[in-house]
Amino acid sequence: MLGIHARPQINRVVEPIAHAIARLGITPDALTIVGTIGVAGGALGFYPRGKFLAGTLVITAFVFSDLMDGAVARVTGSSGPWGAFLDSTLDRVGDGAVFGALALWYAGDGNNTTLCAVALYDLVAGVVTSYSKARAESLGMSANVGIAERSERLIAVLALTGLSGIFNAPVLRAIALWGLAVLTTITVVQRIVVVRRQSHPRAMST
Repeated sequence: MLGIHARPQINRVVEPIAHAIARLGITPDALTIVGTIGVAGGALGFYPRGKFLAGTLVITAFVFSDLMDGAVARVTGSSGPWGAFLDSTLDRVGDGAVFGALALWYAGDGNNTTLCAVALYDLVAGVVTSYSKARAESLGMSANVGIAERSERLIAVLALTGLSGIFNAPVLRAIALWGLAVLTTITVVQRIVVVRRQSHPRAMST
């Protein structure tokens, strides 16, 4: 709900920047691709080496590009199925790089098999969360529910991972990973339930 109410304010800040980017001839697809490369590079280049603050700063900088691609598409009137498909697909790549990089840290110098497994669980659960919504929509239903949307998951893991680097507090990363494991699981269950409710009358009528 916070994201919904904040969107008009965000758009007022983002749109002038989007117009400036569009005048430079930079396309939404280019922003999507560059943003994904930056997020993946920042995560895989820093997190497995324990550079959590530096990695978070790099990732956050390129997440801004991911935010701008949709805004540029809107102001140029170039939004469409292809852009939405590319953005959604590459979002999964970026998210996978973040959680995969944390898993690599715990599998290596982090030396914590349990948190490595939790990071991998978060990676898979995040993909399932997105897939469940997309699959429901492809079947003519909706699954636009859940307490852990992508933006909330990304903010949580980046904020706590960055803070863990500032304060040398590994417990913050553990809180992020365990918390997201719980919240993402709840979100998947919420979407399964809401799709079941929508599909049940159809099943009864056949």
